[in-house]
Amino acid sequence: MKIAVLGAAGQLGRDLCPRLAALGEVVPLSRADIDLAKPDTIAPAVTALRPDVFVNCAAYNFVDKAETEMDAVGAVNAGGVADLARHCRDIGAKLVHFSTDYAFGRDHARIIPYTEIDEPAPVNYYAACKLDGETGVLSARNHLVLRTCGLYGVWGSGGKGGNFVETMLRLGASGKPLRVVNDQRCTPSYTADVAAATVQLLERGATGLFHVVNSGDCTWYEFAAEIFRQAGLNPDLIPITSAEFGAAAKRPAYSVLSTAKLTSVGVPALRPWPDALAAYLTERRNKPA
Repeated sequence: MKIAVLGAAGQLGRDLCPRLAALGEVVPLSRADIDLAKPDTIAPAVTALRPDVFVNCAAYNFVDKAETEMDAVGAVNAGGVADLARHCRDIGAKLVHFSTDYAFGRDHARIIPYTEIDEPAPVNYYAACKLDGETGVLSARNHLVLRTCGLYGVWGSGGKGGNFVETMLRLGASGKPLRVVNDQRCTPSYTADVAAATVQLLERGATGLFHVVNSGDCTWYEFAAEIFRQAGLNPDLIPITSAEFGAAAKRPAYSVLSTAKLTSVGVPALRPWPDALAAYLTERRNKPA
């Protein structure tokens, strides 16, 4: 089996590629190989590679900038993904695509995890484009769409703070007070766990839409507090509302995802998010320089 992975050098891609190698030949791809914002780069690469499975980890992920960079986010997350789905369909390749918990958010009274059959209702432009991309992938004959949330992985743990955990660790060590939103409830997820579940779904020949997140839920403030507890830091951490934070793009107040469908096909539930965080911090400490 030949498996092409676009976005192979990212946090999720770096955890996926070695695990996918158990299924066959893995071909890592970067934007230099396929740029989803440039349709003329997609068909030639897909046709030349002719993979059995194409895994797309690439996306425009700047949620706040998306409110003003509408052409850019739409070209990648909607148009580019739809083009990729069409070309994968043409050669008979299975397309695996990662989407977002931000598919939901307009139900302000929600307190029950969303299932795959719940009606999406995004609250920002980034999420609307990701949902358009989902629609394009779901139109393909052979597909696997995985919604996940708040990804963090050790390959985003460089000095620039490429994920929420790293940002908190950096700011927590600065000695300055930290204000973190406490009215957005979701499940931040460890890329190693999401990657392992993705491989298990492929092994089972699963198709369709699945939610893949760690177990449990928390607010970003609660997540930050647990990061500091496990890291042995004690910064001045202050809970605030989304309105006080004032981000350019709205976020869902509740976007917890149910993984009952995932477990129904024989993939074990991902470990609780505090345990996943502990594993991340251990892996981070042991990561080669």
